[in-house]
Amino acid sequence: MTSHRSSSLFHPSNRLLVIWLAGFAVIGLVAACVFFNLVRELVRNWSTTALVAPPASGSTVTDPKTGQPIVVDIPEWNGVERVTILLLGIDERKQENGPFRTDTMLILTIDPASKTAGMLSIPRDLWVQIPTMDTDGKINTAHFLGDAYNYPGGGPALARETVRESLGIPIDYYIRVNFDAFEKVIDAIGGVEICVPEEIDDPQYPCYDAYCYDPLHIEAGCQTMNGSLALKYARTRHTGTDIDRAKRQQQVILAARDKVVEQNLLPQLVPQAPALLDTLQYAVQTDLSLDQMIRLAKLATEIDPKKIKQATIDENMVVAYDAPTNPPQNVLVPIREKVRALRDQLFNSVPTAGPIGGTPLPNTGAARIRVENGTQINGLAARTSDRLKAQGFDVVEIDSADRFDYAQSLIISYAADPTVATVVAQALGLPASAIVSSTVASTVDLKVILGGDYQEVAATPTP
Repeated sequence: MTSHRSSSLFHPSNRLLVIWLAGFAVIGLVAACVFFNLVRELVRNWSTTALVAPPASGSTVTDPKTGQPIVVDIPEWNGVERVTILLLGIDERKQENGPFRTDTMLILTIDPASKTAGMLSIPRDLWVQIPTMDTDGKINTAHFLGDAYNYPGGGPALARETVRESLGIPIDYYIRVNFDAFEKVIDAIGGVEICVPEEIDDPQYPCYDAYCYDPLHIEAGCQTMNGSLALKYARTRHTGTDIDRAKRQQQVILAARDKVVEQNLLPQLVPQAPALLDTLQYAVQTDLSLDQMIRLAKLATEIDPKKIKQATIDENMVVAYDAPTNPPQNVLVPIREKVRALRDQLFNSVPTAGPIGGTPLPNTGAARIRVENGTQINGLAARTSDRLKAQGFDVVEIDSADRFDYAQSLIISYAADPTVATVVAQALGLPASAIVSSTVASTVDLKVILGGDYQEVAATPTP
């Protein structure tokens, strides 16, 4: 198996990445990291007259040889279409050579026309179809498989394609960073201010450079975290879910952005650049070109922080499921209707966004469903059928129930696999208590009888 790790921080395409990221007003965290590379290039090429420096036009850096200020000039972004970037944080350990899974997947987007931006966290346990691999899996395995099986472009390319096919979000570029980059950048900006909502006590937090435990304890309250503690805060599973981790990661990223932007720290980072670059030369990989980063840097500084949207595919948009793998895996199956609504809200100016594709809900592809109206609301069964079909379910029959005074809805399961009924109940917003099993022979796998407790929601049309 071959790992695609050819690009480094010193590749020309990476020189101005941080400036853009900091100015992007969403990920100041990674921003400072690659800014160091720019500074290193400036130190090596002081005879250059047209230089790009920190993201505010008119800023300066000091020539270490002459002591004279160098004026900043960043060209304008000349595009009008939304730009979307996939940020990949890889679980790279010092004693391993890869390939690596992604510990973090975050979609960053900026719309030049409306001067808005956003970020969407994807839980790493999201169960999707991996393109070209003829397999379903957790979305964080796409990067691993891309590197392991020599997918064109490696792990980042397969991760990008997986996001596009499973969520219907076109990805223009990617940025990949590892834990070293995270820690070093936080330390370089003097730490970040984080308000911890509740005490964290994680005795089984994993060691970074060995297979062991590094017990973690963080008191509740606002505090300044260095790189090591901020990384642990972002990665701990103390609160139990991958979704909680995603929200903490966004919290740390925005805290870093606030520190860099509000205190104008980029010029102060210049003296630290050479030493930091020695340790971070392998930490960042991207396919953004130099010219693109220069122009995006200028555009990013024009985004009002109030126009940055934050979103996470959370527990209300997924169904917990034990995937029938060997060994079984605890995964999160997307409820397509809800994920689509979130996507369209965040990326509402992307006309090319497609349907939520990828893996169907577990075992529902062959599950035949009959929907019956047990109320006096006209057309309820037909509309509910449309709602289920929009989420990928196979509704084969609709009809009136045997009576029209059902107070409680029922889901009668004739199928051997009980998870089918559970997923349908989740999709319709019905409690697990609505599910009953039957051994009576039936031409369908599930019968849904809609009662007075059912809350009707209009089906979301497929874009």
